Amino acid sequence: MKCALLALALVAGLAAPAAAATKITFVTDWKAQAEHGGFYQAVAAGLYAKRGLDVTIIQGGPEVNVPQLLLSGAADFGIGSNSFISLNMARQNLPLKAVMAVFQKDPQVLMSHPRRDINSLADMKGKPILISTAATTSFWPWLKSKFGFSDRQIRKYTHNLAPFIVDPNAIQEGYLTSEPFTVESQAKFKPKIFLLADYAYPGYANMVLVSQARIDKDRATVQAFVNATRDGWLQYLNGNPARANALIKQHNPDMTDAIIAQAVAKMKQFNLVLTRDGATYGLGSMTDARWQTFHQTMAALGLYPKTMDYKKAYDLRFIRRAVQNFE
Repeated sequence: MKCALLALALVAGLAAPAAAATKITFVTDWKAQAEHGGFYQAVAAGLYAKRGLDVTIIQGGPEVNVPQLLLSGAADFGIGSNSFISLNMARQNLPLKAVMAVFQKDPQVLMSHPRRDINSLADMKGKPILISTAATTSFWPWLKSKFGFSDRQIRKYTHNLAPFIVDPNAIQEGYLTSEPFTVESQAKFKPKIFLLADYAYPGYANMVLVSQARIDKDRATVQAFVNATRDGWLQYLNGNPARANALIKQHNPDMTDAIIAQAVAKMKQFNLVLTRDGATYGLGSMTDARWQTFHQTMAALGLYPKTMDYKKAYDLRFIRRAVQNFE
């Protein structure tokens, strides 16, 4: 009788339906591109599904406010473009946390024409530089402090590359994987690129943000998302990214193989991902020390209160467990 009951129990167990996957919406900070490649790889290769997640990626853009969507519950996870995003939330006591940082170096650059008198950021002191309004309250104060730049150098960058292209003396801001390639393609010259992070500009980029409410109520899902995202980026950079790239182009028809290829090449050439904390502790890692340095640097420039609790900006527990589980 006991054997019969055990057999029935086993049959019932085999017949039980699999647990439904947890539906997740993930919003990016811009239209689909190689800079989101690991996230798309995790979708296309079934890595999220393997962790019990049904992830839908929502493209960002100029009108998309990622923190607002997360705080309102319209999206579950999202990309924080840089460390300022998370620290701004902490300053306002808004319950969002960075749980991993894909880019250990912020891809912010200044670029110039191929001219002999510009060979470093220091050489740009006193020269006109095209920068956006947003830059005046982010990396520009750092440049002023570190290299003696002055507000008199500022020329307005309106995201139109024409003024830079036609002026051989022009210098302007850009994103490592974007503007330099566009200039090279349209103007047929290769601009000089100066990655701010290579001059000790602090901060992370391409971070995963999630609400404190989700962390408190559903830590297992947050952990699963971080684990799968880490696997996705490792595959995208070191394996075959074809499925991810196909999905990127499906979401963003303006994206081409050439744009994707150069972006991936620059991510590797300038070592955006597997360096610093990423090299020491594993892809996506963050540390208290790096966050403290970023806060102290920017607070000294008057961008944040020196006494604010910057640790409200992030949660280190998930990436540490992801690395441990992977190893």
